[in-house]
Amino acid sequence: MSTSYVQTQSLPDFDLWQKKREKHSLISFTLEITARCNNNCRHCYINLPEDDQKAKAEELTFEEIKHIVDQAVDLGAVWCLITGGEPLLREDFEEIYLYLKRKGLLVSVFTNATLITQKHIDLFKKYPPRNLEVTVYGITQQTYTAVTRKPELFSSFKDGIDRLLQNKIPVDLKNVTIKANLEEFATIAAFCRKHSNAPFRFDPLLHLRFDRDEKQNEEIRNQRLTPEEIAVLECSDKVRFSALTKNCDKLVLSDRIKPEKPYLFTCGAGLSDFVVSYNGNYRLCSSLWHPDCMQDLRNTSVSEAKTSLTSKIRNMQTDSRDFLEKCGVCPLINFCIWCPAHAYLETGVLELACSYFCEVAERRYGNLTYGSIKKDYLNTEKTYYLTSD
Repeated sequence: MSTSYVQTQSLPDFDLWQKKREKHSLISFTLEITARCNNNCRHCYINLPEDDQKAKAEELTFEEIKHIVDQAVDLGAVWCLITGGEPLLREDFEEIYLYLKRKGLLVSVFTNATLITQKHIDLFKKYPPRNLEVTVYGITQQTYTAVTRKPELFSSFKDGIDRLLQNKIPVDLKNVTIKANLEEFATIAAFCRKHSNAPFRFDPLLHLRFDRDEKQNEEIRNQRLTPEEIAVLECSDKVRFSALTKNCDKLVLSDRIKPEKPYLFTCGAGLSDFVVSYNGNYRLCSSLWHPDCMQDLRNTSVSEAKTSLTSKIRNMQTDSRDFLEKCGVCPLINFCIWCPAHAYLETGVLELACSYFCEVAERRYGNLTYGSIKKDYLNTEKTYYLTSD
């Protein structure tokens, strides 16, 4: 009798994930180890100033992080994302990273790359992350500064990217597309495609602030692309447009009817993962900041939070006409980014529809089915490099 063995297999294709999801078992969790960031990006919905002493004082200690990690692993977690803010601002980043690795976890890291030093390179070479993701805001001094408002960090960003690439540390390069870098999108996309370890991803949809800071929210609104610009941008990207076109019929819920029980949360949030905010709050997803949808892990266990909070949130129902007659029955909901978490960030209410989301969804669908695209922001024939010119 012959026996065959799988020597290598892509992690997303590994059937362990599906088996764990079917049982609602814990697969992964996210640690937002700080909300502070050394950049000051116009679009960011979570960043606090690097020198914000109040935010720093509220951050989980290393011992508290270890306690949460131990509990997550005991519950079956196999994957952890370290993010922020900018996680490398933490003086104990290396200790946190190594503790996760010693627990046997796959570890991903989101960073802006401006703080990458040889010490980090040595760490990542000896104990490789599952993946390292860097958002490329601009590849010229002018555009990078227009987004981050930190001209002095552009050279640090270039140095960080160069260090990673030269040391052959796999890095996934992505982009958040806003008014300030739209004209450079083609150049950014080409650079990311040339140097990234993963397919290029970009996100043109901005969320409002987790702390509801109105001054910063106005800045975010001013940096949002119009629905037309978003649709044109997506259609100009061959890979993204092809995927949307291929799945268009599946995305439209033509038979959507009013549910017998108007549950607010119908996604998979909280079933196989969770998020821990910088100050210790357990959340079902990174976007969910409603005060009634968080639980302090300094006062309760991960297991209790996963059981009680997840059940509470997923059983939330509403009699809001705005939800029942709009988002709750909209056949284009999959072309939209509406969900209760995003609605709260946008309006302060979980159930409210958001006109901007609606317009984006309608324009996306319209371009896929009838639209003619007259602009093309993407030129993949050119090769681009980081420059300070």
